Amino acid sequence: MKKRSIFSRFNNWFIFSLMTLVVVAIVIASTLVINYLKKEEIKRVDILVNAIMFQQDVVPSLEVQELLLTIYSSNTTIPVIILDKKDQVIEYKNLSKDVGANSSDIIALAKRMGKKYPAIEIKVPDGNNQFLYYDNSKILNNLQYSPFLLGFFVLCYFLFSFWFLRTIKKTDEGYLWAGLAKETAHQIGTPLSSMMGWMEIMKLENPDSDGVHEIEKDIERLRTISERFSKIGSVPELNDMNFNQTIQENYDYLKTRISKKVDFTLLLSSYNILVPHNKILMSWVIENLVKNAVDAMKGQGTLQMSVFERNKNILVEVKDNGSGMTKYQAQNAFKPGYSTKKRGWGLGLSLAKRVVQEYHNGDIKISQTEVGKGTTFRIIIKKG
Repeated sequence: MKKRSIFSRFNNWFIFSLMTLVVVAIVIASTLVINYLKKEEIKRVDILVNAIMFQQDVVPSLEVQELLLTIYSSNTTIPVIILDKKDQVIEYKNLSKDVGANSSDIIALAKRMGKKYPAIEIKVPDGNNQFLYYDNSKILNNLQYSPFLLGFFVLCYFLFSFWFLRTIKKTDEGYLWAGLAKETAHQIGTPLSSMMGWMEIMKLENPDSDGVHEIEKDIERLRTISERFSKIGSVPELNDMNFNQTIQENYDYLKTRISKKVDFTLLLSSYNILVPHNKILMSWVIENLVKNAVDAMKGQGTLQMSVFERNKNILVEVKDNGSGMTKYQAQNAFKPGYSTKKRGWGLGLSLAKRVVQEYHNGDIKISQTEVGKGTTFRIIIKKG
């Protein structure tokens, strides 16, 4: 169990570190690529403009003409439109296919380009200056969506980080409470064995004494409690089937041990409910809910426990008319260490939640609560 938990935590940290590296790499790569492409396209446009101006100023030799042609041909990505001062099309290149060869469409596109990037004036000797309009290449335009993708990845990263840290916290708390529970079981076991020995001696001296029978019941109860604590952190076997019987036995035991001023009633289904569960751990859950309800009523009031079936689920409700809870108290009731009692450790409900969720694949929640009117706890266990 210990090796598996250490391995699980290592995997969590490995995944967290890997996701961090992925997000950092995406940010750096996106920034570098966009900046590089922008600089390269600006350089290409400048070279192209200088080549055109050079060609206008002098009559180039054949070699120079070939060089200028190479410079012009090397631009295969950046959309370029050259107009004269009367907005007549001189040249264009790398335009999208939907523009076509219509002069009016090309001129309209050039004007739209001019709103994004100022046109570059090309001065010619005869005074009929030309104007070069350009835009980002297709790949650079597509990269404009990269910040949104990056934002999405960063958001996913933070959500994962939140989940990861929360999981680590819950795992550490689980190990703490499991260790505490097992140590408690160990500590109870030593004096309990001694008490059982003394009990046998007392039975030999006076076997029919009422006191002996009551002490024997309490010793048996301590043994059950010790067994409960010892099962925390281990995977229990779900061998018990008759759920009604488990609830009835709990009710019978608790009925005699809570205040007589509490009107404690049980409503069971008219037919047997068969569902795999661990009787010892489920009894612990019920006992915790009942004791919390009795404390909330300060030892007097009405307490009702009911078992019924709904939508292929088995529901157990423990309803009291005690002090109730505030919204904040209800939200934190199952958190380890949280308690509304001055001397409470905040272990009961958190361990009950663990028993129901992790060991019985169910859920436990506060279905209704109101300050001054009471609280209803609900256990939900899947029937099949």
